[in-house]
Amino acid sequence: MELLQIIVLAVVQGVSEFLPVSSSAHLILVPVLTNWDDQGLAFDVALHVGSLAAVVIYFRHEILRMTVSWLRSLRGHGDAESRLAWAVIFGTIPVGLAGLAFGDQVETVLRSPLYLAAGLIIFGVVLGWVDLRYRGVRDEYSLTWKSVLFIGLAQAVALFPGTSRSGITMTAALMLGFSRDAAARFSFLLSIPVILIACALKTGELIYASVPVEWTAMMIGVLLSGISAWLCIYFFLAFIKRVGMMPFVIYRIALGLLLLWLFL
Repeated sequence: MELLQIIVLAVVQGVSEFLPVSSSAHLILVPVLTNWDDQGLAFDVALHVGSLAAVVIYFRHEILRMTVSWLRSLRGHGDAESRLAWAVIFGTIPVGLAGLAFGDQVETVLRSPLYLAAGLIIFGVVLGWVDLRYRGVRDEYSLTWKSVLFIGLAQAVALFPGTSRSGITMTAALMLGFSRDAAARFSFLLSIPVILIACALKTGELIYASVPVEWTAMMIGVLLSGISAWLCIYFFLAFIKRVGMMPFVIYRIALGLLLLWLFL
């Protein structure tokens, strides 16, 4: 892989993983616009490891408090932090089950640019409407089990290409009356087990595939993906408090129309 290809793919993955704009759409569009060869499974794993490291480092204090409280809750001493930890765990179950049931279809039948364009436009419009109509003041510690189930089911919908995992979970949280930054924080916390599971599955595929690994490219990819993802989380949380979701809605619709123009 050329250095420019490594840099572009790492930054695109790191930024688009947490913004409500669909990382899958961007990673498909990049090789179309550049004529680069496919980067391979090993590099995909590296990029996801970087994104995972970024969100864990950014929320390290919250994760530590949640973990300690969760362990205490196993002995019957629950509190707000442990309930948030349980919410992340249970909120991950629907997408895990959906992945097992429909993973093959998602990777084959639904992987076309036209489905990506449809997902970008439709769920972008929904995000914009919900941000204007339903935004409230609840924070992530006010989650009920019904809220967790609703957001978890919404996350499962993100298997449809172009939806955006972060975008659909933020949309669901906003519909329940959460503030923009609370919706984003819970979405980011909810991404940790999802990315971890995805990395584990892809690593298993990589081991059985016995493909050669470009270790230098992987290390650069992990570093750049991690840095860009951390910066994305930091600035996004500050940005949406003041501006909201509408710039991302406009971007999603424009990107969807671009995909339709390129592939129709």
